[in-house]
Amino acid sequence: MDAVPFLIMEAVASNIGGAATLIGDPPNIMIASKAGLNFMDFIVHLMPVIVIVIAALILIIKFVFRGRLMTTEERQQALLLIDEAAAIKDPVLLRKSLFVLALVLAGFIFQGLLKYEPATVALFGAGLLMLLSGIKNPRRVLSDIEWPTVFFFIGLFIIVGGVVKVGLIDIMAKRVLSITAGSMFATSIIVLWVSAFASAIVDNIPYVAAMNPLIINMAEHMWPGQHGIELIRHSELLPVWWSLALGACLGGNGTIIGASANVIVAGLAGRSGRKITFIRFFKYGFPFMLLSVLISNIYIWLRYYVL
Repeated sequence: MDAVPFLIMEAVASNIGGAATLIGDPPNIMIASKAGLNFMDFIVHLMPVIVIVIAALILIIKFVFRGRLMTTEERQQALLLIDEAAAIKDPVLLRKSLFVLALVLAGFIFQGLLKYEPATVALFGAGLLMLLSGIKNPRRVLSDIEWPTVFFFIGLFIIVGGVVKVGLIDIMAKRVLSITAGSMFATSIIVLWVSAFASAIVDNIPYVAAMNPLIINMAEHMWPGQHGIELIRHSELLPVWWSLALGACLGGNGTIIGASANVIVAGLAGRSGRKITFIRFFKYGFPFMLLSVLISNIYIWLRYYVL
């Protein structure tokens, strides 16, 4: 069978599912940190629309690929003979890992009550698992951390901080307000669609890093008498945050370079002799992106401005 349809849908579904929770995609973590949102906020506000988008994706997959997802009975039986348990080399460590994972997820769920940052919960889980696993040489584990990515974020936030300091973000915020005439509904929809198309062209992480201070600056112009958490979590501003999260995460499906999941899947497929070209991914990913953002548009309009 052709593996490419499965691989493309794996990347697309990963980007869609990642929009549903605080820890599902890096942009959500960045938005939560800047807007003071917790794990359950994302579940309550974004999970419903993501369930609808996934349901629509499943229906479209059946229509688009049709018979290409079918195989013979003999091949199905051969696949069922594979012993998946043989892939587990250390069952004890697996159980310890699942225990710590459950604690971390509980920490994320109750993060708002505990008043801890998501990073604090995650680092606690990492430290606890290192202790429980009995690792004698933590340097080996620490060397596996994606340090280039960490320093990428450090440099990115330094640049964004500089852009804020020189006043460019302030100019952009005023321009957005002038275009929307102060309408938060218009602002939400613009942020949703611009985020989607921008994230399809550039990685959504630097895009969200630049948009976070712009939205805060825009809020300062809208409600000059409010400050701190009262400002960034203003009831009229929250739909804009959700629009940013949906646009950035779902927009990653537009092109093969739009999200990390796409790049990883394409790279692994290429090494296995199943090359996924930019055009082939675009042919499936971009229409899915448009549909998912359109569904999100209707959802934001109905939930925050009609009902």
